Amino acid sequence: MIETENHPERVLIVGVQTENISDLKFETIMKEMKALTETANGLPVGEITQKLRRIDQKSVVGSGKLVDVRDFVINSDIDLVIFLNRLSPNTNMYLEEQLDVKVIDRVQLILDIFAQRARSQAGKLQVELAQYQYLLPRVIGQGTSLSRLAGGIGTRGPGETKLEQDRRVIRGRIHTIEKDLKQLEEHRERTRIRRQSGREFNIGLAGYTNAGKSTLLRELTESETYVQDQLFATLDPLTRKLEINGHDAFTITDTVGFIDELPTELIHAFNSTLEEIRFVDLLIHVVDASHPASNMHEDTVVELLKELDMDHIPVLTVYNKIDKADPGFEPTLQPNVTISALDKKGIETLKQAIWDICISNAEEFQVEIQPEEAELLALYRQKTLIKDIEFNEEYQYYILSGYRRRLTDIRNEE
Repeated sequence: MIETENHPERVLIVGVQTENISDLKFETIMKEMKALTETANGLPVGEITQKLRRIDQKSVVGSGKLVDVRDFVINSDIDLVIFLNRLSPNTNMYLEEQLDVKVIDRVQLILDIFAQRARSQAGKLQVELAQYQYLLPRVIGQGTSLSRLAGGIGTRGPGETKLEQDRRVIRGRIHTIEKDLKQLEEHRERTRIRRQSGREFNIGLAGYTNAGKSTLLRELTESETYVQDQLFATLDPLTRKLEINGHDAFTITDTVGFIDELPTELIHAFNSTLEEIRFVDLLIHVVDASHPASNMHEDTVVELLKELDMDHIPVLTVYNKIDKADPGFEPTLQPNVTISALDKKGIETLKQAIWDICISNAEEFQVEIQPEEAELLALYRQKTLIKDIEFNEEYQYYILSGYRRRLTDIRNEE
């Protein structure tokens, strides 16, 4: 059933807690599943959970629990069942046959949200590619279940009207998307090189989804950005100029939020977004200090940064929403600042911390500039952090001293 504005899909969420998942983590991710469902415009009607040593390879839940799931589907007029646990194509098919409704898993749910939120050309293409690659084994040869894939949560986005095409056409589309993405990747690489040579100090925002990154970007740069209290509110990278201590030689980029056990498909799907912060001078790791699972969230981000080979970048952890945090809250990661993004004093404290770290990782320079080199003087003012400008009366030239990123001299840049 396809939801309409007046009739969202009625959703049952099912999760199996295996022995490697703690009670706190399971409780947290099940709440997260509800929030994800609502973000996808679904209506969570109920949830069924079960504890097992390992998931059942045939039906995820045990046979008895599957009866409970089927009864709930019938009695509560459920349109869609979403499993927390990842489903193989065969398991997906078996569950749909047994429950007689559409069944998807957490990966498909997140892909659906990505499909709704992507705005850039690269973002839309990457979501479409991830959808095809994940859904292809589930589409081919499923017979009557094909009709369930025609719309609704888990199948929306660029590929929703194409899911019933044959294997050859779908694979052809995958090949075309990969080719288009490669061209976009080459363009992004050229843009990144120009930005790196531009010598501004580049800062990236990272953090668990809904930690407050977009709000922080808005308050730091005093610009209008999309801010919403929902998961994955930001997908496409957004870069703004940032001024600190009277210097505007900073850029800051907001990116897609991380999430616990981020599937490999999604990491690949938003490679372009992550590339935007892969080469920054400083990462600001934003943590929602008021969230009961803040420690789990920060561990997730730290592990994903390692997985993405980004753990070599200097990191400043910002414990956000401190005004709503428990009075006994204690930061665990260093260096850090604890602020509320909506507090002006907190923003100034953060700006100074950014300045101090960038200075500590920069190189000092001193350069002589002739009076007729006005454009070069202006370029140094724009691209570096000028500490002092003196004019040598005897030899008639300016002496500039300050800090810059560890790159070649500006004189040699294009």
